[in-house]
Amino acid sequence: MDSAEREKVEEIRSALGPLEPSEALYVSDECIRRYLRARDGNVSQAKAMLKETLRWRSSYKPEKIIWEDVAAELETGKAFRADFTDRLGRPVIIMIPRNENSKSHEGQVKQLVYTLENAMLYLPPGQDQTVWIIDFEGFSLSKAVPLKTTKEVAHILQNHYPERLAVGVMLNAPKIFEYFWKLWKPFIDPKTYKKARFVYTHDANSLKEIEDIFDLESLNLDFTKRYNHTDYAQSMRADDAKKKLLWEKANPCHENIMDGQ
Repeated sequence: MDSAEREKVEEIRSALGPLEPSEALYVSDECIRRYLRARDGNVSQAKAMLKETLRWRSSYKPEKIIWEDVAAELETGKAFRADFTDRLGRPVIIMIPRNENSKSHEGQVKQLVYTLENAMLYLPPGQDQTVWIIDFEGFSLSKAVPLKTTKEVAHILQNHYPERLAVGVMLNAPKIFEYFWKLWKPFIDPKTYKKARFVYTHDANSLKEIEDIFDLESLNLDFTKRYNHTDYAQSMRADDAKKKLLWEKANPCHENIMDGQ
């Protein structure tokens, strides 16, 4: 961090004033830098954005979402953290639209927030971004997420998890998806929009689009049998316990933040 950026970080930290313990845990220097990058270095805009995120986190309480809250949404494996990382060790989130099993707007949003919060537990030192692979094999209109949900998800990701996405791999996207991609474009930040890479497993040339992200010789892009709900549930419960300890340590009075006691 150079002196100019340090000055901006300190200006925002000073403007935020005293923070609650859980807020202080969230608002690290790296966090502030992400908000600055998201707003092209504009201190005023980054500060307003971060303040809004703190209000959202206080209300929505993403750190309190546990596996049991989203298990039904995820039982088909429509979204999960992969058992592999990219070349930089960054966690990979897999999304499979054909496995959509819910019409619940609230449930769909909550499971996505939970999946992202979980992935961030696995960020290696020096990395603060995740990689997404959206497998569109078998995609149909009947499985498309409603526009209302898409808009809210885009808003949450862009405004409350800025600069958390490194690359979004659109795998085997059908022609019909191009219509939705254009439909969603107004709700997606231009920088985020440009992070999408369209890849087709039957096209060796298109696979080169991600050879800087993954070791293609060891990458298996067949996700048809990669999800076991029972095993994943066990893993998520263990991660919930890890997350609970993390947030409890933020409170000097040992308040049970995860349980709200």
